[in-house]
Amino acid sequence: MPVVRKTVAILVLAYDRFNLHDGWAIASHIALSALFSFFPFLILLTALASPFAYGTLADNAAEIILELFPAEIAVPLAREVHSVLTEWRGDLLTIGAALALYFSSNGIESLRVGLNRAYGVRETRPWWLTRLESIGFVIVVAIVMLVYSFAIVLGPLLWRAATGFFPALAPFGQTIDVLRLGVTTVLVLIALLLTHKFLAAGRRTFGAVLPGVFTTFGLWFVGGFVFGTYLAQYPAAYASTYGGLATAMMALIFLYLIAVIFIFGGELNGAVIAARRSAKRGAGR
Repeated sequence: MPVVRKTVAILVLAYDRFNLHDGWAIASHIALSALFSFFPFLILLTALASPFAYGTLADNAAEIILELFPAEIAVPLAREVHSVLTEWRGDLLTIGAALALYFSSNGIESLRVGLNRAYGVRETRPWWLTRLESIGFVIVVAIVMLVYSFAIVLGPLLWRAATGFFPALAPFGQTIDVLRLGVTTVLVLIALLLTHKFLAAGRRTFGAVLPGVFTTFGLWFVGGFVFGTYLAQYPAAYASTYGGLATAMMALIFLYLIAVIFIFGGELNGAVIAARRSAKRGAGR
């Protein structure tokens, strides 16, 4: 019972901190920045993948979006992503790629603002250093997506080769899809862990950020399911209100939901850290 009472107290404290730190407004900033950064990031991916086949990258990126977003949002969004990734741009390897990289980093900067408030820390590093760090995050994410994309292509080929040598493995072919979903889950968890650990100012241990990371991931899953169910039950709700902008508004509202959960995860970590410090001060008296 004391554990339950303590858990509820920390959740209440996290929610109070969320409101105190303007979590709802910061979530709007993150959602809008993420939407603005999304297609510049895809253009950057196109530049990095220029030595390879565009169609393969586009198909795999669309598949990833279909896995991560509710179907009502993912289908039209994936179609636009495929269009962006299969269109050749002659300036991608010059100034266009640099601009795409810079604008993509705006999304990372918005996450930094939210986490700094959640952990109650002030950014003391110069702006150019934090911007370079955000650009580094974007490049790492782009490279990981490219590697993951090519792994999706090579995976079935390697599996067919393996079943050629070991026919007994053939009945386990469906495990490839399970493994892909598992790898996607692991990548999301690693991204959350690294973001909480390194993006915000100050220092935190990996153990200190785990509560917020797992809470964020779990609430993302529940939130995506609930939002997808709502769109499936009321498919015309946004179309009747926003008309031709329905898809964009659905994506923006979904990103807002994701951002609210992300910030709450940071506030939960901040609440746990504050509770531990308070307990230490009480024990030291």
